[in-house]
Amino acid sequence: MPELPKLSPLDLAALIASRVCHDIISPVGALANGLEVLEEEDSEEMKAFAMELIHKSAKTASAKLKFCRIAFGASGSAGSSIDTGEAEEMVGLYMNSEKAEYTWEGSRSFVPKNRVKLLLNLLLISLGAIPRGGNVGVQIHGEGETATFTLRCVGPKARVPADFVDMMNGTVEGDITAHAVQPYYTVMLAQDCGLELGAVLEGEDVVFTAK
Repeated sequence: MPELPKLSPLDLAALIASRVCHDIISPVGALANGLEVLEEEDSEEMKAFAMELIHKSAKTASAKLKFCRIAFGASGSAGSSIDTGEAEEMVGLYMNSEKAEYTWEGSRSFVPKNRVKLLLNLLLISLGAIPRGGNVGVQIHGEGETATFTLRCVGPKARVPADFVDMMNGTVEGDITAHAVQPYYTVMLAQDCGLELGAVLEGEDVVFTAK
């Protein structure tokens, strides 16, 4: 297991909070813009545009908050399990606002909470591997407490995120920032679950594993 840089509980909580805010600030900002247009414009066409923007932004913000609640939050009591079917539903809502699409394979079962959190965080890292869009193929191997994961990223110029590799290998230099805290947290989750992470380039695809 790599040795991660030390973060105090207060610093980790602050950085995670910043990461969550970064994820939802765009749709919330768009929601506010739509309300301003609705208040200031008399044109029916602009009002219709504003209502469409408000509706879309509210759905996106709600989806991202629900996703982050599982990926980063407590979401139930310590040691609880999460239905992977419900996790897939949240992934589907989250992915509606992303450039990439996804596929999901694996038996539906109740999986320990931190393993599901690990899967969702690996999905976020996978999206960073295909910034121009493409497809993330999620595979769940096994069920319950033995579940492991593979995520195959297919897209133009797919790449293995260097910061994630450094985090996996314990070769991070400098302080952990709000940008780097998500890979940091992912490695922490893997260590807690007793799983080894992998990130390799297979042909033109990037494959992440947690086994």
